[in-house]
Amino acid sequence: MTQRGNDVSSEAARHEPALDRDPSRAHWMELFFDLIFVALVGQLALGLHEHPSVSGLLVFTALFASVWWSWVNLTFTVNVMPWLTRRQLAIVMLAAMFAVGAIAVAAPEATGERAWLFAAGNAALRFVLLGLWVSQSWASGTASRIRLLVYNGVTAVIWLVSIWVPSPWNFVLWGAVIVIEVTLLVTSSQSWADRVLPNMNVEHLSERFGLLVVIVLGESVLSSVTALNDVWTLEAGLTALLGLGVIALLAWSFFMYGTDAMRSGLERLQAAGDSRAIRDTVGFLPFLIVVGVTAISGALVSAIHHPGELLPVASAISLCGGIAVFYATNAIISLRFGRPLGDVLRWAVPTLLLTIALGFAAAVLEAGLVILCAVGVLVIVVLIAELADRAKATA
Repeated sequence: MTQRGNDVSSEAARHEPALDRDPSRAHWMELFFDLIFVALVGQLALGLHEHPSVSGLLVFTALFASVWWSWVNLTFTVNVMPWLTRRQLAIVMLAAMFAVGAIAVAAPEATGERAWLFAAGNAALRFVLLGLWVSQSWASGTASRIRLLVYNGVTAVIWLVSIWVPSPWNFVLWGAVIVIEVTLLVTSSQSWADRVLPNMNVEHLSERFGLLVVIVLGESVLSSVTALNDVWTLEAGLTALLGLGVIALLAWSFFMYGTDAMRSGLERLQAAGDSRAIRDTVGFLPFLIVVGVTAISGALVSAIHHPGELLPVASAISLCGGIAVFYATNAIISLRFGRPLGDVLRWAVPTLLLTIALGFAAAVLEAGLVILCAVGVLVIVVLIAELADRAKATA
């Protein structure tokens, strides 16, 4: 056995007596935490629902980047620490939940009078992660200590300091935090990856991402129902029904193909020790999928509110851009997982062309008709994928 294998086995053996949960399955407390996270997504997306604008879309994307990064950090940390007991995990999740709750309360005014609370919640969440990593990895050496102190400790302090920094310089500090964390992750040594990645549980990670997408899609359904409740007309009802079709077809695409591809793809990357591809497909790219779904949700709400009018420019961008980002990201992830380029292009190129056509339709058609066209686009995309899947199965 290699030295790396000995180190991993020794670490697992040291923590083995504490195991009292199945680390390959998402724990109930993790799912409980996800509820507050999706509430946060809904709060951030309020501007896309009520007053859609291009600037609002950009602000949503920027703010969501920080909270997404927090979710990924927490999820991955729990994943690579299978020795955490149920009670330890529950304490971590509850502490994180209060921090994310503060961020959710602040979200609608995160660039205004509640910016201090948004910063405080982000700082608290990083202190939770710092405590978790210190308790588990402090003995791994000086380099590891410096990395975790900077990654979670220094960044937490910067978030705290930003509370007393006037706008817009506080936002500059927020961006600096994300740059520091991403840079540290990108430049992480191979020795750190060799120590951490063998502990990664693919089943748990795939399930966590799948469940998060389920909840985000569910939030989209709730937003559409709420919008229909506000505008109780036949046109709005038909548009809401079509909107449900859009969400259902996105769910079909993701859960019929995406989750299985993620599980098998991560297994291959883990076996190959490809830490960069794992970083991209776990940390960076899924962010775009969730942003895309949330943007589409905002466009559906706008269409339900005003089905007989043209979609606002921001809503049209959210709808077409959200669909394009959703499928383009899945295409990139497939390539990173090692799928043949020809297989990916077979469905990715028609999807891109159809989405461009949908953009032209959104410029001239009423909102309700645009959503009908969106359903048609997604039906064609799903049929292409289904036919390709059946041809592959019979080959």
